[in-house]
Amino acid sequence: MFIFTVPQNHVAIVEMFGKPRAVRHSGLGFHLPVVQNLKSVRGWPATQKDGVYIELTEQLLDTKTRSCITKDNATMQVNCIVRWRITDAIKAVYEVERLHQSLVELVLNEMRSLIGSRNLDEILSARSEISERVVLTTAATAERWGVNITSIEIKELTTDSETRDAMLRQMEAERVSRSIALKAEGESAAKIKIAESEKQATILKAQGISEALRIAAEAESAYVARLAEVIGADAAAKVLMNRQALEGYATISSNPAATVYLPNNVQAMMDLKK
Repeated sequence: MFIFTVPQNHVAIVEMFGKPRAVRHSGLGFHLPVVQNLKSVRGWPATQKDGVYIELTEQLLDTKTRSCITKDNATMQVNCIVRWRITDAIKAVYEVERLHQSLVELVLNEMRSLIGSRNLDEILSARSEISERVVLTTAATAERWGVNITSIEIKELTTDSETRDAMLRQMEAERVSRSIALKAEGESAAKIKIAESEKQATILKAQGISEALRIAAEAESAYVARLAEVIGADAAAKVLMNRQALEGYATISSNPAATVYLPNNVQAMMDLKK
């Protein structure tokens, strides 16, 4: 039929003598019988209606599983979900054979190349980064095919049993190591707190003793000054010397081994009594 209707969000390519003549968008379309025909895309997935209409909406591709080897020689299995849409129907049909299969191979090959350049730990902790990187590295080729890859999601990322066992042993060792480190940090912090408390107590004790000595010295100074006012400076000096002597004798009496310094002239006490 030379009259056809293109569904919403689809296009059809009109060929003339085997070459693309025009792209018909949604709505009513025409082509010349015999010399023109609609390009068949029947080999594409069943989402393409009647085998001649090319879908422009975003589509999903669930890739097959691909085996990859990491930089540290760990074997991984990866498959992805690719979100893409056709931006240029002419390129999508004529610039690449088997578009869908080519997209799958493009994404998986780039994924394998990127995984091969990283260690296992980096890959497991940077899945989103890897997906974004693959989108960037495949963008130029996809554009040449008239396709825009909007996103790539890693659906599964698994390792073989030997690698999984090694990872479990490593995780257990890391947990033990962290537990020991935390225990050591706790003990160290406790010791530091105890030392700081003892230091603070010593400082406070020293400050208390210093304050007590200061108060005693001030009281002694006030006592001497008052005594000098009452009995005179010379008599006050004799009283202080006699008191020091008495305190020394009291110390010797309680502890004969103690060392005591006495005034040279203890006769002052006798003079004061006279």
